[in-house]
Amino acid sequence: MVDTLGVAVVGFGWMGRVHTQAYARVPHHYPQLSLRPRLLTVAEEVPGRAEEAAAQFGFASTTRDWRDVAADPSVRAVSITAPNFLHREIGVAMAEAGKHIWIEKPVGLTAEDARAVADAAAEAGVHSAVGFNYRNAPAVETARELIASGEIGTVTHVRVRLFSDYAAHPQGALTWRYERERGGSGVLGDLASHGADLARFLLGDIASLTADTAIFVPERARPTGATAGHTLATGELGPVENEDYVNCLLRFASGARGVLEACRVSVGEQNNYGFEVHGTKGAVFWDFRRMGELGISRGTGYQDQPVSTLYVGPAQGEYGAFQPGAATSMGYDDLKVIEAYRFLRSIAEGTPHGATLADAVHSAAVLDAMSRSAESGSWVDVEVPA
Repeated sequence: MVDTLGVAVVGFGWMGRVHTQAYARVPHHYPQLSLRPRLLTVAEEVPGRAEEAAAQFGFASTTRDWRDVAADPSVRAVSITAPNFLHREIGVAMAEAGKHIWIEKPVGLTAEDARAVADAAAEAGVHSAVGFNYRNAPAVETARELIASGEIGTVTHVRVRLFSDYAAHPQGALTWRYERERGGSGVLGDLASHGADLARFLLGDIASLTADTAIFVPERARPTGATAGHTLATGELGPVENEDYVNCLLRFASGARGVLEACRVSVGEQNNYGFEVHGTKGAVFWDFRRMGELGISRGTGYQDQPVSTLYVGPAQGEYGAFQPGAATSMGYDDLKVIEAYRFLRSIAEGTPHGATLADAVHSAAVLDAMSRSAESGSWVDVEVPA
């Protein structure tokens, strides 16, 4: 028997659209799932945007106030895709209203924000999902399995990179994303949050770190109206308050070492996200731009040991829900469909599947440690708020 689950989306910028499309696609890829999402309400304060979303995707109602969603008993699950500074207030309110939460990273501006949402969800007994979509790639899940099985020996070190040019244009609009009070820690929250989650997903907890940060585009033009995505502007200049770049040395609880580097103003780099994990007997390599491929070196050669390419297929992760044979490309939106599926499956089965608010708390604690280290210039411990 299939039940219907009323869902709402709060915040309908680009990510709100991605969540909505993922809900719509879940039944196509996972017909066996016992819950079918029904798009009930879209909340967006920009005039006209919610109505456009309803017309395109079939939401039953619209509102400009997310509090209407919290008060609606027919809504049982909510996607929170609003700007970072609203995550804590909306997340806590939705949990207290008894609604399951699919929320985008970094879940607030600090680890305390993420912990507040996680505690509210735990107190209310609702399930959660967090937008750490890169861990959902079948090749990434395969890499984790290879590492855990000892195929590459004891892990010695990892390098995680997240380079993008989305903020490289000097006329990029000074949106909330560049303000400390509303956007938090800049590229740390935008990209390094994914890197921290990937590093922990693959290698376990990060114990300590030292970080350096920089702002390379110190001023941007203020937009004259509502924005979506990374738009250009020519208005009055204002200061960029948060980080364009971070470089971080990591020490894992396991004893492994790591490097995490992220930049939002890297000219010539488009979504250059990936990792290289080295062990005492081999290594694994992954690049988001070739998402379905995993480079693997393993064996007993040690020196001059070759690297082979695995093209993931139906045997790896959730690939089989999308393609029948190996080496057919998946895309970013497919990772969000997997995320939506695991969120809905958690609700249906009463057991967490995929990244949860607990993972968001750990990632946010790493970001907080980066900020403390960059300010002090020293190694700091990663402190996960209790």
